[in-house]
Amino acid sequence: MQKVLTAAQMREVDRLTTERYGIPSLILMENAAHAVTRVITEKLGGSVNGKSILILCGKGNNGGDGAAVARILSSEGANIRLILFAKIDQTKGDAKINFERLPSKIEVCEAEEWWQAWEYINPRDWDELECVVDAVFGTGLKYPRDDINEIVGSFSNVFHVAVDIPSALMADQAAVQLYQYRRADVTVSFTAPKIANVLPPASNFNGDLVVTNIGSPQELIDEQASRLYVAEKNDAAAWVKRSAFASDSYKNKRGHALLIAGSKNYTGAAVLAADAAMRSGVGLVTLAVPESLRESVGARVMPEVMVRGVSDSARGSASEKAVDEVKEFLRNVDAIAIGSGLSTNDETATFVRRMVDERTMPMVIDADGLTALSPFNMEGSDELPLILTPHEGEFMRLLGTEDKDAIKDRVASVRDFATKHRVILVLKGERVLIGEPGGKVVVNPTGNSGLGKAGNGDTLAGILIGFVAQAVQMKIGIFETVVAACYVAGMAGDVAEKKYGKRVMTASDVRECLTEVFESLEAN
Repeated sequence: MQKVLTAAQMREVDRLTTERYGIPSLILMENAAHAVTRVITEKLGGSVNGKSILILCGKGNNGGDGAAVARILSSEGANIRLILFAKIDQTKGDAKINFERLPSKIEVCEAEEWWQAWEYINPRDWDELECVVDAVFGTGLKYPRDDINEIVGSFSNVFHVAVDIPSALMADQAAVQLYQYRRADVTVSFTAPKIANVLPPASNFNGDLVVTNIGSPQELIDEQASRLYVAEKNDAAAWVKRSAFASDSYKNKRGHALLIAGSKNYTGAAVLAADAAMRSGVGLVTLAVPESLRESVGARVMPEVMVRGVSDSARGSASEKAVDEVKEFLRNVDAIAIGSGLSTNDETATFVRRMVDERTMPMVIDADGLTALSPFNMEGSDELPLILTPHEGEFMRLLGTEDKDAIKDRVASVRDFATKHRVILVLKGERVLIGEPGGKVVVNPTGNSGLGKAGNGDTLAGILIGFVAQAVQMKIGIFETVVAACYVAGMAGDVAEKKYGKRVMTASDVRECLTEVFESLEAN
């Protein structure tokens, strides 16, 4: 996981890198420029020789990065034009050094007024450009600038690279005030991602995010007080490696997941969740459904899933018999998921609450299981983790409110709820947030809007419970397991998008794409 830093924390890391380790700030700027140059070169086919590139610079350090990029690209044969939204003699420090080092063959426009830049950029030349580099504001932007952002966002058909952070965004805010700014194709951020790099809607303007090390020691990042992180592919790959199949692996060593799911009108939810669990690598999956549905569900679910029927009257009334009936087959189970496709009534709510109260193992609560617990007044524990997976509407019900402002700051809301109730909270949405009792919140960067269709929540629940059951058997931390499961589920959604497109992809497609996801992670 990468720690996400504020602009002030990033400045502190830069300062300590120089003061404590003696690495000159000019070297950090040079390293940053080389990182951007490498990305541009790769994206333009491996060479910039003869390519026309426009670099837009502010007078601060972000502009200094851009000036260094211009010099390096020019030395590699690129035709560079540079617009500085100031005079060179108005720049300072490392930025001024880099502007003064620009070779004479680079065309430079010192545009103190935005209209001067328009005069410099002749419309007939736009078709020649192959790349525009945004190095105007970076993390230093304090308020939106319509004038300059109009220029930055005007090159609609040109490959667009942002340096550290797109110039329409304020580093410490997820909000966006200038929606007319064009989305970058790639953002190259330095040392650590910033809030606007990872949280939507701001993160939607970053394009592909590349975070590169420019020389600051990791311990300086670790020292910063931030409790916000972003998950990485390496996190999921490490989990997959720890849960790898050994020569003596067999079903009882791989974990046993129990799913309590389904009702008369929602049998598909039970099937999707159980099938996804079976694809997760877990050794055994048992699906408990009402006895009246057992045969029909058994005919649709994977043959490897064991389907158990619970008497409808017992299950519906949530009597002593209902809980006892389920407990009869808990002896060899490692983790329970409850909620996918359950009915919503008082009897079900009583049943779910008793199952949670009397649990003896980790439990994932999803969908109607969450409704049964709303408003939430229970408490989890390290020994018996509760993992709640609400979407925003369900989260508001857990909070006992209809006021959307209560979750306006999604990170703070997730952190507060997880710490207050000592649970692991997986808040679904445009970007999944995962909170834990200690206050850490992790942003999951995988997934896409094609996952916002029926059944994908059930598929996630199945993957989660399959991972958790394996973690129990293999002594892997539950929180890191949940982070890995969310990353894998989102990654499967991204594979499905590429194969089928958002319009066509289904939850079943996402499940089947797990094959390619695990292949990729095992090769990582």
